[in-house]
Amino acid sequence: MQVLPKGVRHIPGFLDRSRQEALIEAIRGVVAAAPLYVPEMPKTGRPMSVQMTNCGSLGWVTDRERGYRYQPDHPVTGKPWPPIPNVLIDIWRAVSASDKRPEACLVNFYSAEARMGLHQDRDERDLETAVVSISLGDTCLFRVGGRTRGGQTMSFKLESGDVVVLGGEGRLAFHGVDRIYPNTSTLLKNGGRVNLTLRRVNL
Repeated sequence: MQVLPKGVRHIPGFLDRSRQEALIEAIRGVVAAAPLYVPEMPKTGRPMSVQMTNCGSLGWVTDRERGYRYQPDHPVTGKPWPPIPNVLIDIWRAVSASDKRPEACLVNFYSAEARMGLHQDRDERDLETAVVSISLGDTCLFRVGGRTRGGQTMSFKLESGDVVVLGGEGRLAFHGVDRIYPNTSTLLKNGGRVNLTLRRVNL
């Protein structure tokens, strides 16, 4: 059995099917108000392979000119992000071990070909409060390591309804998504994976 890096928690099957369906319905409302778009890498302008949007008082965005950052409005529509649905707040309260409220929820949609390279979540001022990640839809191969790039990593599958918490020593763990396993879930009518990442941004 693999031993996860310190501070990294994997909670398999945290959400049963009915809770997953309720959460997807809530996210459809978010996407209706703040449409998915394709972000660009800083400096190169290279499009990322995921589509994304946000909910909360702040949203994580990136583009060629200004790079990684948080801002209160959608970069395409210019409208404020919709609020974080209560169902997500409930999950945060259950697993984050924090009295603070999340300020941002990043919504990433992965098609069968999408990937996410190893990275740290470090664009926040608050680097102490845990990051909570929720998987919905097709299974993915998730990779996680330590706090330094190039260190040893390990991989394991995340299925629909699984939750990962990066807290304590694991708050700045490098992590990413190596691949998507198509047709492993019937949650999303047209397939794919939705990842929801709840974060506290300000101190």
